[in-house]
Amino acid sequence: MTNSTSTATTSAGRRAGRREWTALGVLMLPLLLVSMDVSVLYFAVPEISADLRPSGTQQLWIFDVYAFALAGLLMTMGSLGDRVGRRRLLLLGAAAFGAASLVAAYADSAGTLIAARAVLGVGGATLMPSTMALIRTMFADPAQRAKAIGLWSGVMTAGIALGSVLSGVLVQFFWWGSVFLVNLPAMALLLVLGPLLLPESRDPAPGRFDWPSVPLSMAAVLPVTYGLKEIPSEGWNVRYVVPVTVGLLFAAAFVHRQRTAASPLIDPALFRGRGFAPSVVLNLIASFAMTGSAFFTTQYLQSVLGRSALEAALWALLPSVPIGMAAPAATALVRRGVDRAHVVAAGFAIAAAGYVLLVLTDADSLWLLLAACGVLASGIVVVISQITDLAMGSAPVERAGSASSLMETGAEFGGALGMAVLGSIGTAVYRHDVPASAPDAARETLGGALAVADGVPGLATAAREAFTAGMHGAAIAAAVLLAGTAAATLRKAGARDG
Repeated sequence: MTNSTSTATTSAGRRAGRREWTALGVLMLPLLLVSMDVSVLYFAVPEISADLRPSGTQQLWIFDVYAFALAGLLMTMGSLGDRVGRRRLLLLGAAAFGAASLVAAYADSAGTLIAARAVLGVGGATLMPSTMALIRTMFADPAQRAKAIGLWSGVMTAGIALGSVLSGVLVQFFWWGSVFLVNLPAMALLLVLGPLLLPESRDPAPGRFDWPSVPLSMAAVLPVTYGLKEIPSEGWNVRYVVPVTVGLLFAAAFVHRQRTAASPLIDPALFRGRGFAPSVVLNLIASFAMTGSAFFTTQYLQSVLGRSALEAALWALLPSVPIGMAAPAATALVRRGVDRAHVVAAGFAIAAAGYVLLVLTDADSLWLLLAACGVLASGIVVVISQITDLAMGSAPVERAGSASSLMETGAEFGGALGMAVLGSIGTAVYRHDVPASAPDAARETLGGALAVADGVPGLATAAREAFTAGMHGAAIAAAVLLAGTAAATLRKAGARDG
């Protein structure tokens, strides 16, 4: 890792002015909404179920099709933006996102809502890499780019937390479709101001678009994401291990295609850039830790502490306060000459400390849980802001869309892997600790135990304690991983300096 700000004064990069910072504010709107849409349906599901009466399978697709479309098309859209123009793709994506939001809000059947959510995912896949690529274009000065990416990281993290809260508030006072209508003003503003403020940028010599790589990339990403998402609740069942295996085989075929095609979808030369490949790996680990913790903390707030869904979401906002300060603080340290690798290592160490706090929680530790979430998320935001800046700074401007899409795809994989691995550890400990005499439903999940607890004395308390023990087991594993990553980052930095 290198400290990009050490060369800031000698960089040939033009400093951004008021126009670029205003444009950054415009870019934050679609980014916030895309990240919010990951969690915006959390509290709307009961209303949707009562109104549209989806089947169990349809309800799962209403939730998952957005994430699948988003993950499956990130690399394609990043590469497409490099070819046709990032601003053009961003505006097309904004129009699609707005139109799909309108259809979703007034959907009169589960099938219509699923289709609209799929188009939202396609739109999100154009918006996310395009925003980062445009930031890379607008902020050529390394110090300014680091600050802009720090803001990008904070908005992305905050959006996921805000999505569930906004969902709860809107459903409380309006109807479920309102959770989609909030997208329209922001997308309209982007469509009006984007052509005026955002510069167009593209690869001047992109070559032919490699269409065979598109289905290969989707065949690699989608089965793996699906399998990893299902494993925490269902276990390492062959129904989910097989899709992961198939996806990995397609991933190998995709990599081979990129290495041999005359004009690949993702240029392998990106990984030869100083710091890019390590950044993708560290981003995956950071997303692993962040998403894996959410699997437990959301259930803990509702099922262990007994908070309502809206109460749990509102409490979950408190950790956002330190999160908002983490990225700017990290950027300021790097600007003052602190080695970037040391800041990244410190971020991983802070996140590991957050997991240690999670180990200390018992079955009635609201404030300790909130502190753990705040410390953990702050450390992760420090890491993400710095490695994203490093990756985008090392990538050629003409490949900015592809570079951003690779970082985002790594984050999607890391999140799914975190859910699978940490969720499986927690589930294994839970099933071991639940009394053997408990009903079968109680031995599967905490929710199942609470559903039948009225007829079994002491079951609710035992199940909550078992879930907390499972959370502790997963937290220990994550803390060890993060501490090891921090140590490896420092060792790599020491070897480089030596």
